[in-house]
Amino acid sequence: MELVTGRPADCAGRLPKEVRCYDLLDKLGIFYQRVDHEAAMTMEACEAIDRILDATICKNLLLCNRQRTAFYLLMLPGDKVFKTSVLSKEIGSSRLSFAPPEDMEKYLDITPGSVSVLGLMNDRENHVQLLMDEDVLKGEFFGCHPCINTSSLRIATRDLTQKILPAIGHAPRIVTLAKE
Repeated sequence: MELVTGRPADCAGRLPKEVRCYDLLDKLGIFYQRVDHEAAMTMEACEAIDRILDATICKNLLLCNRQRTAFYLLMLPGDKVFKTSVLSKEIGSSRLSFAPPEDMEKYLDITPGSVSVLGLMNDRENHVQLLMDEDVLKGEFFGCHPCINTSSLRIATRDLTQKILPAIGHAPRIVTLAKE
């Protein structure tokens, strides 16, 4: 695995949703670095990638209420544990659970294992509320997938909050989750 700057020189064979991520970042003038790797489905698989990126690797979880009428993308550092009851109480939503794959694809054009804050660019009607743990904001850089789990990106956190999220129309709601 090698850390390289920017998009692949040749995007042939890359999925359109991945290329759209690079297009967005380039359009916004955001500097980013990328590492291509085997599919990373778990946080454990991301540990080697984490060492290369030298950034806060985030868990990204798509959650919903029982009725599937409210959806949330939760970004939290990889070393934090998500507890449904704690987050439900903090945001005033009852019975949060993981959103089914069909809702991931419907709202964010992503599949399980590829959930990313960049998927919010596909949610033009704001069906998904971004919940960001306060500790994500403390890191200079964060790591995320470009809507696929065979590449990971290193992006400045300030670019996420000051450029990306305003451009895609998703303001974060800051939450506080405990470490275990």
